[in-house]
Amino acid sequence: MINYDALMAREFPVIEHQYTAKDSILYALGLGLGVTDPLNPSHLRATYERDPDFAALPAMVNVLGYPGFWAMEPDTGLTWQKILHGEQALTLHAPLPAEGTLVSQLRITGIVDKGEGKGALIYSERDLTDKATGARVATVSSTSFARGDGGFGGPDGPVKPVQPVPEGTPDVTHDFTTPEGAALIYRLSGDLNPLHADPAVAEGAGFKRPILHGLCTLGVASWSITQALADGDFTALTHLELRFTSPVYPGETIRTEMWRDGSDIRFRARVVERDVVVLNNGLARLK
Repeated sequence: MINYDALMAREFPVIEHQYTAKDSILYALGLGLGVTDPLNPSHLRATYERDPDFAALPAMVNVLGYPGFWAMEPDTGLTWQKILHGEQALTLHAPLPAEGTLVSQLRITGIVDKGEGKGALIYSERDLTDKATGARVATVSSTSFARGDGGFGGPDGPVKPVQPVPEGTPDVTHDFTTPEGAALIYRLSGDLNPLHADPAVAEGAGFKRPILHGLCTLGVASWSITQALADGDFTALTHLELRFTSPVYPGETIRTEMWRDGSDIRFRARVVERDVVVLNNGLARLK
């Protein structure tokens, strides 16, 4: 059972994450960039280190400086087998270097008790700073839905509000077909959960085959937004937040639907082949 005070005060290790241009390229390949369209100049900018405009994809901050699946540690009191990744947000305070060393430390920012049988929400956040300069590069936050851990006597709020998604026809859409082997490449950026590679594990979890990482789907949507609304300049992304609603199978086409709302971009993403919304309540900002 969750001990609210102990989990809120939990100390996480300071992590120094050194990464190279090769890691930045591997992350981009894991999204599918360059795999099926290797001559596309915008793909090459993220997958070829000698490109004059070579840069890291902003969404890569999600896999840098992360302490791993800490909920599995027995002293957390969490039923880790029933935890779902509910929401994710990132804000870039400066361009993400293509290589370097970032320093981060995770912190729990809130726990909401939805009641017995209804689960709990766990909010966490980490800042990524450049070790060489001390400059803050990004802030990454996440919401986990602990389905098996409600009713521990904690506060029942406040619950983070979700972003609205407009009704009607999107202003613009962008399709991206994920490669069949995308999950096997993306997992090499840090998430080695066998659910994304082992057919037997996936079947045991109720899926017909291994599913794509939710953060990979997020990366595809962030890419699509910049392709559609930033003239292909993926470094223009400064903020992204969304809710995960359904898994994607590698090989499926992700259609990102976007609405302009002043300086904000509202969006959601769906799988074309099954007409299922996989990301919802999205908000993005471009510089």
